Amino acid sequence: MHTMEVYLDNSATTRPYPEVIQEMQRIMAEEYGNASSLHRRGGRAERIMSSSRQVLAEILGVKSGEIIFTSGGTESNNLAIQGIARRYRRRGNHLITTAIEHSSVLQPLQQLEKEGFEVTYLLPDSKGVIEPQKVAEALTPRTVLVSIMHVNNEIGSVQPISQISSIIKNENPEVIFHVDAVQSFSKLPVSPEEQGIDALSLSAHKFHGPKGIGALYLREGVLLNPLFWGGGHERGLRPGTENTPAAAGMALAARLSFNGRKEKIRRLYSFKEKIISSIEREHPWARLNGPREEGAPHIFNISFPGLKGEIILHALEEHSIYVSTGSACHSDSKEPSHVLKALNVDKDSLEGAVRFSLSFLNTEEEIDYAADRINSVIAELKKFQTITS
Repeated sequence: MHTMEVYLDNSATTRPYPEVIQEMQRIMAEEYGNASSLHRRGGRAERIMSSSRQVLAEILGVKSGEIIFTSGGTESNNLAIQGIARRYRRRGNHLITTAIEHSSVLQPLQQLEKEGFEVTYLLPDSKGVIEPQKVAEALTPRTVLVSIMHVNNEIGSVQPISQISSIIKNENPEVIFHVDAVQSFSKLPVSPEEQGIDALSLSAHKFHGPKGIGALYLREGVLLNPLFWGGGHERGLRPGTENTPAAAGMALAARLSFNGRKEKIRRLYSFKEKIISSIEREHPWARLNGPREEGAPHIFNISFPGLKGEIILHALEEHSIYVSTGSACHSDSKEPSHVLKALNVDKDSLEGAVRFSLSFLNTEEEIDYAADRINSVIAELKKFQTITS
């Protein structure tokens, strides 16, 4: 019998749209000029770069000069955090973030701590949400930067970005607010102008674009020190020959993701609810980590206490269902998830946690198949555990 493949690890990466692959192939073959060259070939590549920039700027409602192309979310986060902190060091040396950020935010901050910066790590509530009041209490006259993710990549909690921003700006308009929107772009409304965001990170491979390209929105007037040197590309903030095919792929993926977006998001919420409620019916002992309706439409995390997440992952893989036990950046470390630890999840639930993350390409049929197989796999493992224990 033919088993269908159900890919539910879209927080780690998504499958590129076929149109994106085609367009990138075409540009690699036909528009191979260097966008910084002065001749006609260079000019054509440069036009592709600027129209790609324009597409992202229009979707975000910002100026195209405020978009800097990078190699992905990790570089965007590093460039924003290290670049802004060092640039404004004369103003102060205090930074604020949360205990549940992605490692590409936490590690640059740990690096800055070694350079003499002080970092406040805010703890979330039991659903993984940061109360805006906590940000207000953490601000000091020496605070230069606040970095808070929009959607958590492991549990799907959504931070009240607009409220946090207005608290920061009322307290001190000079404090710069950076948001990692890698998991929220195309799944939730993201608007730097409306939400009061000064710097925002994006990554193409989280919305069916290519890997190895991302963008940093940097509000006009906000300065930063570059991480690399060597050429005046991207306003001198990010040197290196422009990756024209990937930039075009990113812009096309963004356009396609925003086509009929409301309907796509409605479907994601219904798929998410279908899997959660079917697990609840069959296995009432399982527990949801983080939010449900108020979470992101595409990410949810469920613990099966007493079972091992990794064993569940491989058992599902036998049925061609792909999930993860946490962030792909941590999958090789045996450390339990820092996000779940921040939620005070008990040891059994930590070890039995599985992350499911959906995409616009999942179908109703896949979700029904997955829900059915997840339940039978868990029942089997539970039975086996009872026999052996």
